[in-house]
Order: sequence, then C-alpha cells, then structure tokens
Amino acid sequence: MDLSNAVTTSPLLALIAFLGVISLLLFLIAKWKWHVFLALLIPLLIFGLIPGVQQNNFINAFENGFGSTLGSIGVVIVLGSIIAEALRHTGAIETITKSMINIVGSNRMPLALTLTGFILGIAIFSDVAYVILNPLVHSAAKTMGVTVGVMSIGLVGSLQLTHAIVPPTPGPLAAAAIAGADIGKTIIFGTIACLVGSLAGWIWGQYIAGPRIKTRHSDEYTGDNILDNDPNKKLPSIFNSYAPILLPILLISSQSISRLFLPEDHFIRAGLAYIGWPVMALSIGVWLAYRNIRTEDQRIAAKNSWVEEGLRVSAMILVVTGLGGSLSEILKATPAVEYISNFFTAYGLPSILLPFVIGIIGNMITGSTTVGVITAASLVTPMLGNLGLSPEAAMLSGASGSVIIKYVNSSYFWVCTSLSKMPVKDAIFGYGGATLVGGLASFFSVCTMWMLGII
Repeated sequence: MDLSNAVTTSPLLALIAFLGVISLLLFLIAKWKWHVFLALLIPLLIFGLIPGVQQNNFINAFENGFGSTLGSIGVVIVLGSIIAEALRHTGAIETITKSMINIVGSNRMPLALTLTGFILGIAIFSDVAYVILNPLVHSAAKTMGVTVGVMSIGLVGSLQLTHAIVPPTPGPLAAAAIAGADIGKTIIFGTIACLVGSLAGWIWGQYIAGPRIKTRHSDEYTGDNILDNDPNKKLPSIFNSYAPILLPILLISSQSISRLFLPEDHFIRAGLAYIGWPVMALSIGVWLAYRNIRTEDQRIAAKNSWVEEGLRVSAMILVVTGLGGSLSEILKATPAVEYISNFFTAYGLPSILLPFVIGIIGNMITGSTTVGVITAASLVTPMLGNLGLSPEAAMLSGASGSVIIKYVNSSYFWVCTSLSKMPVKDAIFGYGGATLVGGLASFFSVCTMWMLGII
C-alpha cells in the first residue's frame, strides 16, 4: 500500500469499514429491496465520511477505479447485449437448439437441452433463454413421457453456469475486467470448468432429482414448440447461428494464445492483438448476428430497438461494474487487504476458497449471480499478490460460487419455477440442487487447474 495514496492507515478502521460496506450492501438489497446500484453507492459514500479516512485519496480511488474499469470493458458489455438481442429475434436460438438435438439424438433431449443452455448462456441472459425454450421443455416432456424436472433441470443449471462464468456474458466479463484477468484465458478455462459443471447438473436432473419430482408437462405450452417446422419461417443456417457467439470467443482466445507462443514482433500476433481485442471481436459478432436478418421488420428493429434494448440491459451491469472497480481500488488503498490475506496464510487455508465463499455469500443473500461474481472480484482483486492467486483463478473461483444456490430470492428461480409449473419445494430441490452441484463441480475444476499451475 502506497502511504501517499492511502485512504486510511488504521488497520482497525479499515477492517470495520470493509465489513460495514459489505453488510450494508447486502442488507439494503436483501431486506429493503434496493436496486444494486444505490445499494453499492450509498455504503461507499458513507465510507468516505468516516473520521480517519483521507477524503481526497478516497475520491481519487473512487474515480480512478470507476473510470479505469469501465474504460476497459464498457463498450464490450453493450456489444454483447446487442448480439443477444439479434440472436433472440432472428431465430438463431431455434437453429442452435435443433443442432444440439441432432448431435445427441432426440431420445436424449435432457442432455440436448443442457448443451443448448451451455451455448446460449454465453450470449443470452439465462432467464430470457429459458422463456424461449420453455415450450420445448413441455413438448419434449410430453413426447418422451417424462417429468418436467427430468427435462428442465440440466437446462436451468447450464444456462446459469455459463451466464456466471464464461465471458463475454456481462457478469463474468465485468469481473474479469475488475480482476485484471486475461479475457481469452478466462474464456478457455471458464468453458472447461463450466462444461464439467453443466454435465454434473444434467446428471443431477436426469438421474437423481428429476425422477423424484412428479410435475408433468403443461398443455398450456405444448402447442408452441420452437422446433415445429413452419414453412413460412426462415431460420438462419447452423453456421450463421453459431458464428456471432463462437467467432468472437475464438478471436479473443487466439489473441491470448498468441501471446504465449509467438514473439512480440510476430505479424500474426500483431494482427490478432487488434482483431482479438474484445471491442473489435464483439463488433464482428454484431455484424455476423445482423447478417441473419431476414425480414423488413427485423431490419427496422435492428437499427434502433435492438440497440436501445441492448443499452437498457447493459446499463445496470455497467454502473455496478464501475462501482465494483471503485470498491476494489478503495480497498487496495487500506491495510484491510494485508490483514485478510494474512489470515488465510496464518491458518493455512487455500487462498482460492476466499473468492468462492464471497461469491456464494453475495449470490445467496442478494439472489443475483452478477452481484456475486462482481463482488467477489472487487473484494479479492486487491489481495491477489498476497494470496498468490492469478486474476483468472480468482475470477473463475468467485464466478463458480456466484451460482450457489438459486432459490426463492432469485428472479431466475421464479422465472423457471413459474414456467415449469413446479411446486416451490420441488423447484428448490431440483433447480437449487442443479446450481449447487454445477457450481461445486465447476469450482473443483477450477481448483484442479489452479493446483496444476494451469491458471
């Protein structure tokens, strides 16, 4: 800690303020239902009023943290949201779902839906994706003669996992920016962890929880199957449907890989440095998504309403990300960082547990995966050097914790529960269990890669 920029030099004051900010944040969201922006801003402003806090340094840390974080990631979050809107309105989601069913077979629909969720969760907000796929869940349950639980639990888990763990989804993208993680590496290793977690959630739904939940399909939804072949509905091809998601991921990942194997002045590395820059890669993704436009109505909507909706969806993520960066920069300028990291060292606790536990607490109290992953990144980033954690390991650990457990304080839980027509106690067992099992499996994958020195 640089004493000239210190917010406070008192260890006791720093620890009390640190605990106070977190406690008040969680209380305002969980008890008074405040929007996360105000719930994070107010405790930070109160922090600056505490006697003993150097207010000039506090203001500098707040502004520098907010500005530098958004400067590196703000445009990317908006571009990702616009891609999601385009995929949603052009029929790409239907094509991706059909392709997954063709790969694993229509007799393995629960696995096909789980893998579909694994792909769509990278680009589409999980609750929106479930709303779109819900009619297929009920139709497939009716056709196969199984319960809705068997058909939906793996999907619910995988949608939430990639939503929490794999950039360029806004939450993990924001957390990676706060932690200073390499986005390409985060995508590669996050995808591995997330696939393991998604398959664990599928096993939970297919063989353990699903058969014990007796809820059957609802005829209210079975008449609106997105897989019905409508001759008047022109869907994009498989390549055109996947390209807006996968090509930006490949470009960003290739940029990171090139830095490992190619010299700095190599022309391929220089080229990938630009086209693999997340802003450029996601801009290419937007162009590819817009190539799927088929009707004049879509063409008109693409110019304004899709962009406006993308900006609306991005706004909350952007301001929370900026405030998360402010919180991280403020904590970095206090002695609390050394004391918390020394506590883990003194008691021999694995340092990778800290972001995981913070992610769990943030999610379980607030009900928000995004709050969980951003809070974990914000609090742990100043301690990375002392904890011996890489930014990628810390971010993926916190993201794995941020999905544990989805229950009654989560809007995503209620979307899935209400559309599946499942009793709440069964939904807690099925959907809450899927996020618990999936989050733990993902975390164990992250731990394994960390212990092997991969991340």
